[in-house]
Amino acid sequence: MKRDFLTLSDLSSGEIQRLLKRAGELKSGKDVNKCPLIGKSIGLLFEKSSTRTRVSLDVGIYQLGGQAIYMNPKEIQIGRGETIHDTAKVLSRYLHAVIIRTYSHETLVEFASHSSIPVINGLSDLHHPCQALGDLMTIAEKRGRLKGVRLAYVGDGNNVANSLIEAAAMTGINLSVACPKGYEPASDVLKKARTSAKGDITVVNDPKQAVKDAEVIYTDVWVSMGQEKEAAKKRERFRNYQVNRRLLSYADKNVIVMHCMPAHRGEEIAGEIIDGPQSAVFDQAENRLHTQKALLEFLLA
Repeated sequence: MKRDFLTLSDLSSGEIQRLLKRAGELKSGKDVNKCPLIGKSIGLLFEKSSTRTRVSLDVGIYQLGGQAIYMNPKEIQIGRGETIHDTAKVLSRYLHAVIIRTYSHETLVEFASHSSIPVINGLSDLHHPCQALGDLMTIAEKRGRLKGVRLAYVGDGNNVANSLIEAAAMTGINLSVACPKGYEPASDVLKKARTSAKGDITVVNDPKQAVKDAEVIYTDVWVSMGQEKEAAKKRERFRNYQVNRRLLSYADKNVIVMHCMPAHRGEEIAGEIIDGPQSAVFDQAENRLHTQKALLEFLLA
């Protein structure tokens, strides 16, 4: 029976732990010559531009012995009006899985409902679960554990924040989210996460309150793809939410800083922080490769 990965909650807590362990093994070079995807073709259907998601998947699929097929919607028939239903049915006859990066989460849900092969969320407006897997791996590497880690997310309550909330609930991370009023994470995601959370999940408006004694501080861009018309308004509303040296002074003295990238240096994060000794940003980017390889192996091998 096929399994989709549209949100992090499509996995159990135990499966997440096993994936993270497997990602660590792959990172260390274990089974370097093992090719569990040999003879398999994986589609990458991307409506949005991408650096880390696309390249890490291209490389990971190749390293696992598979073939990645990139599809721009403008270059296939879905860009000329073919339905999601028909596209999903046809691609299911050619491919072994498809990874979709889309503006609307509903596109993913509809595609998955008509697909007979696994559908993986490479990013939607509501969730970014592949990013969250890499984030969990990075936190575990840097802090030596997940349960009880004090994580502060500062910025827009967007898709990355939603997936971090799910990640915290499933692993026992204590998460504090700081957003301006009106920019909080999705209420249904929060409600669901809190009903089963193994740690504390709070949402506040004061970034200093959120980062107090934090072991990890995480941020993302203030203006996501597709929100360019709101750029000026959002930059004004978020100007006190920059991750900088002053904000870090309220956190644990050994705090690490994370960012899913791309980063707008000088906006949501100061350049000296992203390049500084407390930054885990580039390790975090690398770990996308290892966790996605573990995920593909889990779903397809």
